[in-house]
Amino acid sequence: MLGAIRIDFTNLKRARRQDYAIRFLSGGVITMSAGFIAKHGGSSQGGLFLAFPAILPAAATLIAKHECEEKTRKGLQGEKRGRIAAALDTRGAALGSAAMLAFAAVAWWSLPRLSPAAAVLTPTAIWAMVAVGAWVLRKKLGCGGRRRM
Repeated sequence: MLGAIRIDFTNLKRARRQDYAIRFLSGGVITMSAGFIAKHGGSSQGGLFLAFPAILPAAATLIAKHECEEKTRKGLQGEKRGRIAAALDTRGAALGSAAMLAFAAVAWWSLPRLSPAAAVLTPTAIWAMVAVGAWVLRKKLGCGGRRRM
């Protein structure tokens, strides 16, 4: 049986202000870089780089750091746990990127052909189906489940 999709707010309490600052700054730098590329290389190239998950590098680094610190406080070595946690988060970002790619392809096709409302709703529906479908498939295949370490 597949687990229910749920939201877990416990990590919001664990994060420090500097963690949010790192995420904000790295997201801003990546977005500004995409703008710079768009200005000098054209909007197509800039848009490609803007699709990069802006806070992914900071988030993966912070997740690994937090997991490692948590295990160290318990007297254990947490480097492996930190790497696994960051890898799971990155895997989720990859699944989300696949859904965004499907959204972009359907939007590219539908914008000149469909009414404005349908040109927005159709790619959005495809995005949702691909995202949920990838999550369900990952769960059924047993890829990336949580492990106790």
